[in-house]
Amino acid sequence: MSGFHSRIATARTRFAMASIAAVSACLMTTPALAQAQAQAQAQAPQGNEQPANTADIVVTGSRIKASGYTAPTPTTVIDSGAIEANAQPNIFTTIAQLPSLQGSSGTATNTFSTSSGQQGLSSFSLRGLGPIRTLTLLDGQRVVGANVTGVPDISLFPQLLIQRVDVVNGGASASYGSDAVGGVVNFITDTRFKGFKGNVQGGISDYGDNEQVLVQLAAGTSFADDRIHLVVSGEYAKEAGVGGGEWGIGLAGGRDWFKQTSLIDRGITNDGSPRFVLRDFAQAINYTKYGLITTGPLQGTAFDQNGNPFQFQYGSNGVPTRGNSNVVTGCFPGFCLGGDLSGNVDAGRSLQSEIERINTYTRLGVDFADNDELYFTFNFGQVKTQNQPVGGMNRPGLTIQCANPFVPASIKAACATAGITSFGYGTSNAALGNTQVHTDRRQYRAVIGAKGQFDAIGTEWTYDNYFTHGTNYTDIDVSNILLTNRFNDAINATTINGTIVCASATARANGCQPLNIFGGNPSAGALAYIMPENGPFQRTRQTQDVVSINISGSPVDLWAGPLSIAFGGEYRHEFYRVRADAYGMGSNFAPNTADYPFDPTLGAGGNNWYAGNYKSGGGAYSVKEAFFEADLPVINSDAMGKASINGAVRVTDYSTAGVNWTWKLGGTWNLPIEGFRLRGVTSKDVRAPNLSELFAAPVTTTLPNFFDPFSGRNVLAIQNVIGNTNLRPETARNTTAGIAFSGASWLPGLSVSFDYYTIKIKDVVSTLGAGDIVNLCFQKVATEFCDAFNLNNQQGPNFINVQPFNLASWKTSGFDIEASYQWRQPLGLPGTLTLRALATHVREFVVNSGIKGTIPNDLAGVNTGATPDWKWLAVQNYETDKFSFMVQERWFSDGVLGNQYVVCKPGSCPQSTNNAPTIDQNFMPGAFYVDIGGTYNITKQVTAYAKVDNLFNRDPAKSPFFVNPALYDVVGRMYRAGVRFRF
Repeated sequence: MSGFHSRIATARTRFAMASIAAVSACLMTTPALAQAQAQAQAQAPQGNEQPANTADIVVTGSRIKASGYTAPTPTTVIDSGAIEANAQPNIFTTIAQLPSLQGSSGTATNTFSTSSGQQGLSSFSLRGLGPIRTLTLLDGQRVVGANVTGVPDISLFPQLLIQRVDVVNGGASASYGSDAVGGVVNFITDTRFKGFKGNVQGGISDYGDNEQVLVQLAAGTSFADDRIHLVVSGEYAKEAGVGGGEWGIGLAGGRDWFKQTSLIDRGITNDGSPRFVLRDFAQAINYTKYGLITTGPLQGTAFDQNGNPFQFQYGSNGVPTRGNSNVVTGCFPGFCLGGDLSGNVDAGRSLQSEIERINTYTRLGVDFADNDELYFTFNFGQVKTQNQPVGGMNRPGLTIQCANPFVPASIKAACATAGITSFGYGTSNAALGNTQVHTDRRQYRAVIGAKGQFDAIGTEWTYDNYFTHGTNYTDIDVSNILLTNRFNDAINATTINGTIVCASATARANGCQPLNIFGGNPSAGALAYIMPENGPFQRTRQTQDVVSINISGSPVDLWAGPLSIAFGGEYRHEFYRVRADAYGMGSNFAPNTADYPFDPTLGAGGNNWYAGNYKSGGGAYSVKEAFFEADLPVINSDAMGKASINGAVRVTDYSTAGVNWTWKLGGTWNLPIEGFRLRGVTSKDVRAPNLSELFAAPVTTTLPNFFDPFSGRNVLAIQNVIGNTNLRPETARNTTAGIAFSGASWLPGLSVSFDYYTIKIKDVVSTLGAGDIVNLCFQKVATEFCDAFNLNNQQGPNFINVQPFNLASWKTSGFDIEASYQWRQPLGLPGTLTLRALATHVREFVVNSGIKGTIPNDLAGVNTGATPDWKWLAVQNYETDKFSFMVQERWFSDGVLGNQYVVCKPGSCPQSTNNAPTIDQNFMPGAFYVDIGGTYNITKQVTAYAKVDNLFNRDPAKSPFFVNPALYDVVGRMYRAGVRFRF
């Protein structure tokens, strides 16, 4: 994990006004998505013309600062015009739409989670490699993580002052350090802004929810003959989100696309029929909204809200076997199709987290010499989110005594007739309400630095040295959630002296109040006992300290031009500490308090909550590193064009992983054919394990309906993820090669590029999913995992332990295409028409788990994930001095549920195996979204605008995993309008 607070390698180039116009013709305006290399291809002033303007061209892909330098790594640039045109309440959404960004998190992801701590976390992922392999920078500098994985939250960034965003599509560890395996996303702010500007925006969905408000203000001025520069900004935003829906399959706001699609495991591998079948309207047979008897002679008896028994309507014309196991004739294991779906819980999940954020930013710069500045920045950000992970707190697999005083009289009589004393029972616990997760992230970040120029050995050098300190606090609080042991004691009721009480004397002595789970009318006392006011919590503090020195210059002129070099060093320290409540952590490890008093009925080892069993922990590491980069011109002639070779090397000493070397070697060749350039680069990149992977306190996730293949039933289980201090750094080989066309006088306004990429990563830090661990044991493929779980635990909750290892290897390859064309006065009309398109094709994304008995799996084109075969973004914009109109299309291709599946029909299937499971259908459609927007200039200083996203209200495709928000729009049509002003 290295730390070059990436200094943006800047190329200072002088342009005449005519040249700037030529660049603008190719690469500008609203919405401007352009290749950074194309910017540096602008034509130089001709003849005796003198430059009328000086501009700083920033090349994020390198540390080199030199006139006319272009980096060999493809870089997409999104300027402020494109950001404004997209009219999103959070800049994250605009950037995440780029095709090369795959698998980014945001407010629509992680909404189904209680324990991950990543709810509402907005972080980028390039090439589908995950946010932890994408380095995100602010003005070329690292930002303290908003989660123990080390990734920052873009919602905490100051957004109104963003001039542009550079997206480097390729490995950049040699230039910027660890985490830049997939690439770099660099936010560049306007450090010399003068004036006052603002933006006020509101929005709402077509369903009347996800109401949005955004207020942004910024001001800048200078003093002391323009030697002191002060820039400040502040913003407030709130998105109401889309909460949980109704019980059954009704989503929030009347959305009707959810079909309770499930991938059902028949559990039979060799009868000629597919083992897995994809079906809509799956009905769980082990619980209902207000309770269901699931085993024994009374199986199939359900209860309404008032506790009255009735015969449950199974789907698939199912008939309960009324034996000792929960089997329904005519149904699949664990599921029927159709019937009474009122107890299904998945529709209760939030589709988009509610988010409220506040950002403030201040930068003070003092020019203590003509070309030297001392600067100080401070920003504070706060993001609050809320989500509902699921409806209710379903509890299958319960055992109820017939003598329980809450059992209706008719059921007691039926027990007596059948000669039984107990029965199996399951409930969604609708009467308990829904769990809410509240997350509060606060970030404090300060930078002090100096940058400028100096002369040495007869040439001019630039420097940028700084120290930054960042602290992030994350508070997670969960409300309305039950304590499992208290729930178990409360439902085990008896009668003493005519009063219904808890059967356990120990529980009674500690405040137990009996709970009636037959129907939906629990007593207030019982609710307060099983769901205390003080629920699970986690308090995390993370710090990051960085000292960075960066120097760049051109010490000597060679035959083809000046040799440019950059060198420097950096020290970085990362730390985190987390503490949790005594009930989740366990009284053996965390002291009881007045808010969490000692209770002997609770497990001293923790994991007492239904979900949200947070743990305490901490860790730290430090990084020392040095780098050197050089750009060597090798050709400079009319006949051969211009070519240069770029190379970099970095040595990094991790306190946790020792010394690692990274390097890159590439080059560019401006061909003698005007407008054409070849470019390519290959690199060795490294990602060291982050704080979470090394030192993470156990992260628990409740799996309420986990399929146990050993028993053929669904059970409640807890997944425990713990850190591993023995992890090694990941190493990657990243290669890109491409051709670009731009800036030709014989075809003005056109820019086109094509770049091929391939990335191979070894020693990937990864974990197997809970289902994979259990199935590999069940299939006897990897019996070493059999000790990692217990799904029939008589001493406590069922569990599956998960730990990261350096087992896997990944390989992905594909290509990017980008094109833009600008037509001034189209068809004689006033104004400018700009056309732009970007596309990414993923040829392969092969994951090798490294587990014996398994084979590599290709995730390219798997639309339940984040890497579709094709993904593109196209924008058409017509703009005049008075108004503009924009149309944007977002598309990704059809795909599959998984490339490992063998599709077959009943009677024709081969034997299903763990590596080649059989399935009856393996298709997941792509999606095409259209957005429109426009602006109207009320005055030169005031502009009104409007935007409609997902114009045709395209629903997401059905998924066996509820929905895939990483690819599909889950909110629906959104309307936004606002006013921008600048004085």
